Amino acid sequence: MKKFIGDNGGGTPNLGESKDNVFFKNEEKAKLQTNEREKYFQRADKTVFSDGGEELTSREYEEDKAFKESDESMLSRESGLPSSSAQSEEMPIHCLTVIGQVEGHFLLSDQTKTTKYEHVLPALVAIEESPKIKGLLILLNTVGGDVEAGLAIAEMIAGMDTPTVSLVLGGGHSIGVPLAVSADYSFIAPSATMTIHPVRMNGLVVGVPQTFSYFDKMQDRIVNFVTSNSRISKEDFKRLMMNTGGIVTDIGSLLSGEEAVKEGIINEVGGLRDAMRKLNELIKEKEKKCFYIQ
Repeated sequence: MKKFIGDNGGGTPNLGESKDNVFFKNEEKAKLQTNEREKYFQRADKTVFSDGGEELTSREYEEDKAFKESDESMLSRESGLPSSSAQSEEMPIHCLTVIGQVEGHFLLSDQTKTTKYEHVLPALVAIEESPKIKGLLILLNTVGGDVEAGLAIAEMIAGMDTPTVSLVLGGGHSIGVPLAVSADYSFIAPSATMTIHPVRMNGLVVGVPQTFSYFDKMQDRIVNFVTSNSRISKEDFKRLMMNTGGIVTDIGSLLSGEEAVKEGIINEVGGLRDAMRKLNELIKEKEKKCFYIQ
């Protein structure tokens, strides 16, 4: 005897659970689910949410929320760096790390840790435009690197409206000095150091006056940026840069954390807690200014 779905075991078919009945039962279930879904979206279009003074239906609210979340994940992918929209929902802070060597127009070896400027620049734009990010914390532990790439990142940070604080950990050498002073306020760890030296060039160097003129112009760009974004004068910075008794077999100066503050390059000696406290203060100051303007 041919068995049906739901056969009672004795060969007698249970007509209530035949194949046709099961098919119609599933079809009815699908129709009910479709109706429930349509009712939900009708209800979603009528329900109003408030998002920063703007009225949105719940569907629009969910779509806007999903868009913002995807935008934030894109920011993390673009930067190529660990992202932390940390602290709290009221004051999210993005952490940007500048580590190893700042890579310029030429790729460095796989064994060298690098910060790629083509990743950092679009990340800074996204940070500046993101309504969720209220402040930027820049952590530096770099040996330096490409002058033009480093200056490009420093100029971008200096031109941001988002409050910024930098913290030098380990070392902020060479082009790391402009990167450190580019923030609204700078800190350096007590054990950290900074190396200030003249511009160098790898590869072929043509021994003509024009080459040395080019070096001078490149050096002036660094001197002007550092002195414009810190308390040190041009004369004192050039003195540190041309010091012949500070580094063995080289020209320049190696400064400890306290010495960097004393010379007027860095604002204050401190750690992460101090940097976070200062950044939160800058965020609150900006919010007050925006409130008074409105």
